[in-house]
Amino acid sequence: MKSTTQASRLLQGAFILSAAAIISKLIGTLQKIPLQNLGGDAVFGIYNTVYPLYTILVTVAMLGLPTAISKFVAEASAGRRTEEGRRVLLLAAGITGISGLVIGVLTYTGAPIIAVWVGNSHVLPALRSSAWGLAVVPVMAALRGYFQGLHNMVPTAVSQIVEQSVRVAVMIGLLLYLTSQGAGAESIAAGALLGSAGGGAAGLLVMLLYWRRYRRGGSRHGSVAEIAAATEAARPGEQIVTAADTVGSSTGQSGSVKASKLLAYGVPVMLGALAVPLIGLVDVFTVPRLLSASAGSEGNAMAQFGVYNRGLPLVQIVTMLATSLSVVFIPALAEAKFKGDMKLIETRCSLSLRWFWLLGLAAAVGLAVLAVPINVALYGDTAGSTTMTWLAFTAAGGTVSIISAALLQGLGYVRAPALHLLAAAALKVALNLLLVPQQGITGAAIAGVAAHLFAAALNVLLLHRKGHLRLRFADALAKPALLLAGLGLAAAAASWAAGLAATAAGLGGGRAASLAQSLLGVTAGCAVFAVGAIALRLLSESELRQLPGFGPSLADKLKKLRLFP
Repeated sequence: MKSTTQASRLLQGAFILSAAAIISKLIGTLQKIPLQNLGGDAVFGIYNTVYPLYTILVTVAMLGLPTAISKFVAEASAGRRTEEGRRVLLLAAGITGISGLVIGVLTYTGAPIIAVWVGNSHVLPALRSSAWGLAVVPVMAALRGYFQGLHNMVPTAVSQIVEQSVRVAVMIGLLLYLTSQGAGAESIAAGALLGSAGGGAAGLLVMLLYWRRYRRGGSRHGSVAEIAAATEAARPGEQIVTAADTVGSSTGQSGSVKASKLLAYGVPVMLGALAVPLIGLVDVFTVPRLLSASAGSEGNAMAQFGVYNRGLPLVQIVTMLATSLSVVFIPALAEAKFKGDMKLIETRCSLSLRWFWLLGLAAAVGLAVLAVPINVALYGDTAGSTTMTWLAFTAAGGTVSIISAALLQGLGYVRAPALHLLAAAALKVALNLLLVPQQGITGAAIAGVAAHLFAAALNVLLLHRKGHLRLRFADALAKPALLLAGLGLAAAAASWAAGLAATAAGLGGGRAASLAQSLLGVTAGCAVFAVGAIALRLLSESELRQLPGFGPSLADKLKKLRLFP
């Protein structure tokens, strides 16, 4: 009974962390809309050039140590070595703090050089503003890793939401102030990037408050003992390797040896994490430079790059959902592989890929059909609607790439997804060089679609080659075609009808009318998708129950609604 209670608490913690991640990512994604509305396309372009660089630099500064801390602290807790876990935290926090400061100083002083690499001097002030966040975010991440190692997800969840909320609040506050003062695009974008430092400081403060409370009374609440009991109950008869064994006890090994152990575990994690944003980083170092030749000036190039990025927040909402759900498949497949249940592996791989491919395509078709009203509703004009239409289809490849990477990782193929993303990034470079000079930002969008589909295809083909997946082109293309056609027609018809009604009411052409067109189009498309999926029997009850985590409960609800025979 006790082990069941502990397992329930661990699952509850995982749910809290996942929910907080979704909320914080949603806040971070949607904040780009007021950024463009208040600052304009030039500010939007500068921000979307610098922020991916900032994300990369933060990842490097952390050195993968939050994950290492989580691992070693969990092992120390299982062995009831509380002080050892705290020493691991202090050591790793010191390393990440120094790393963040060094990279922050290098970013600030080296901003002119980075601007030359980007090919646009307008990003210089924003680069220097982003450097301030590097001083606080890595230490905050180290503290998060410590509490995650204790299986206490609440501090991380709260700090994530606070960090994003404060970041957006600081950004919008500075946007309002700087625009009212008539500041230029470079200064406004620099102010927006200061939000990262403000959010990081707020998140760090939250983590320090939790750390202070834990130091004063956390051990009396039995959290470490509970985790140790849970670990022992979950792994009967297994020899526990503690953090002292792995990292080294304070009497047996020096601090430098501990640091080397932490870095040996963390750096490969950091290198793997760097592969994920590579495709987006390719645009940062190629598109502004390529646009400058045809745009006539660096300012115009940044404005065009801002227009290019209009569709990304909407696509990121779709891929964010895939990212949040992908963590479910890794342990589920690892368990199935451990049991040697090849049939279950094949079922879960084929079902998850088929449905995330279908959901990605549905989102892509809906966004493509409604690109014009969505563009007007969110950004005030139709600039870049063709580009947004193309960019919408990155949702399909991106979703499958994320889920297939999770499937491969769950089956033990950890390096392959990162290598496939590197290959996709190389393809993106080549296609950008070929297409952007000819077609501008639309060429960059087409290159993005191809790159994401290429990464997805490599992952899927590896699953097929290893015998974990049967490829059925009828399931992937033929059967969904009718459903997607119905979705697109329904969304277009509803949007057209809403436009006629708005015009008759004297509201045609405005943002309110476009918002109504978008919402009605999305609603009609979702309704046709839901009804069509059931009518075409694209998902059976038994298949749905094979999905880990949410599958059985969702199947029960649909059966109560009599949607399954």
